Amino acid sequence: MNSHSEAHNQSGAGPQEATAQAEIFHYQIQSRPGSQLQAATAAIADIKANELVIINTDHGPETVTVIGAGFKWPAEQQQKNMPAVKILRRASQDETEKFARLLEREEEAFTICQNQIAHLNLDMKLIMVERYSNGSKIIFYFTAENRVDFRELVKELVQEFRTRVEMRQIGVRHETKLIGGLGCCGRELCCASYITKFAPVSIKMAKEQDVPLNPAKISGICNRLLCCLTYEYDSYRQIRKMMPRPGKTIQLHDQTVKVLQCNVLQETVTVAPANDRDKAQVLTRSEWEQAKPTQPPPTPKPKKNKK
Repeated sequence: MNSHSEAHNQSGAGPQEATAQAEIFHYQIQSRPGSQLQAATAAIADIKANELVIINTDHGPETVTVIGAGFKWPAEQQQKNMPAVKILRRASQDETEKFARLLEREEEAFTICQNQIAHLNLDMKLIMVERYSNGSKIIFYFTAENRVDFRELVKELVQEFRTRVEMRQIGVRHETKLIGGLGCCGRELCCASYITKFAPVSIKMAKEQDVPLNPAKISGICNRLLCCLTYEYDSYRQIRKMMPRPGKTIQLHDQTVKVLQCNVLQETVTVAPANDRDKAQVLTRSEWEQAKPTQPPPTPKPKKNKK
């Protein structure tokens, strides 16, 4: 009887446990204060903001901070579009204390490296220091205009810290990404908040979106073109392809008019008679879609020279 009831209880608890294990929750985590936010998943439902948790990385377990409380991941999307980072468990008291000491040691390493750079008179700017929790490696991020011979610096740092040292040169965009800040829109920088890969940005994108070509208006705090110029570029191109081009003539209500200006954002076209620009009018999308392009006059055939 007891064995039968135990088997019944185990069989009854099985589906509930399987359901609980299938529930996945989404969180936002941060490896260091001020660093970029990352998406992560966990089978733990009640992790609160500012709690320390353990994630698995390619170099071993690391302690990170939960920034955003989790929501349940939809069951139909659990096999696709899920963040690669997984939260293993909450950090223990010992791991929490070690993480606090790790941050202090990173600040000390930053100061030591900066002093060594000044002592060796190297033309480079130290940006950030990252130290692995297991102490196997320490990474120094820096920027430099030209190539820097830092072999002597690495020797000094290895002798100081007794671990593997990596000097990683980054560009000005990555520098801004690591440091963070506020953009001209008043929000946190895109690169510091969610961008993982920098897409190429060109001045053509600003022209396509009719943005004033003022360097102060189209440049970020990294003094490079704004990353947000790429966000709506494809949409502007697609809409502009459907619109009549400025300078062309179109047939509108048995009248030939010339296209003066296109407003892609409002999807309007300004037209006027070719000989009277004072009678300009603005056409909505439904109006300019009904207009027909004028046929160009036939090119005269060249006369053949009689022999």
